[in-house]
Amino acid sequence: MSKTLTIARREISAYFNSPMAYIVVGAFLLISGYLYFSTVFLAGTASLRSFFSLTPLLLVIFAPAVAMRLVSEELRSGTLELLTTMPVRDEEVIAGKFLAGLSVVASGLLMTLAYPLSIATVGDLDWGPVIGGYLGLLLCAAALIGIGIMASTWSRNQITAFILALMIGLVLWLFDKVTFFVPASLGRVLEYLSIDFHFRNIARGVIDTRDLLYYFSLLLISLFLAVLALRRRHA
Repeated sequence: MSKTLTIARREISAYFNSPMAYIVVGAFLLISGYLYFSTVFLAGTASLRSFFSLTPLLLVIFAPAVAMRLVSEELRSGTLELLTTMPVRDEEVIAGKFLAGLSVVASGLLMTLAYPLSIATVGDLDWGPVIGGYLGLLLCAAALIGIGIMASTWSRNQITAFILALMIGLVLWLFDKVTFFVPASLGRVLEYLSIDFHFRNIARGVIDTRDLLYYFSLLLISLFLAVLALRRRHA
């Protein structure tokens, strides 16, 4: 566990010692804030519904941007070989990089708490859905970071890794948007595979084990495939 945390601290330092984290988190806050506050007063109610409806799609874009360099940069620079010669397991490398990527995205989500706090000062905000919404966003971000790391192990090029993770995330986000065009039996399958469908369930303030299982399964499968890809790199 200590090795995992050491790798995580190293990656977090690398993020915040460069402009990347500030650019990604700043862009996320700027876009989410603009999209939210441009519509919230039109609704006329103290609610974060518009924020939670838009943010999963933003995470589909920004999570891969955070994760794309985590392994690709090591592959490109050749430092992965040095890292794997140390007494550290592939699982610890991937887990440490995952924690670092999730920490960066979580820091951006933490800053958006200014939105519900500001709305609560002008209206009677129901905090149940807000807490559920933020839990859903964190789970969604974790799954997307896992996918981003998986894509990052597949390519030495960060842009390629970003595009791969973005495409996978978009497909998962779109699954429940096309159920109208397919048979009902297939529609239920696509709905269950949709990352946005499970988020909306949690955002209503109801924690269902099926939604938690979906996110944890997606995360674990992504990290498992990332470990396998990393292992093949230095086999």
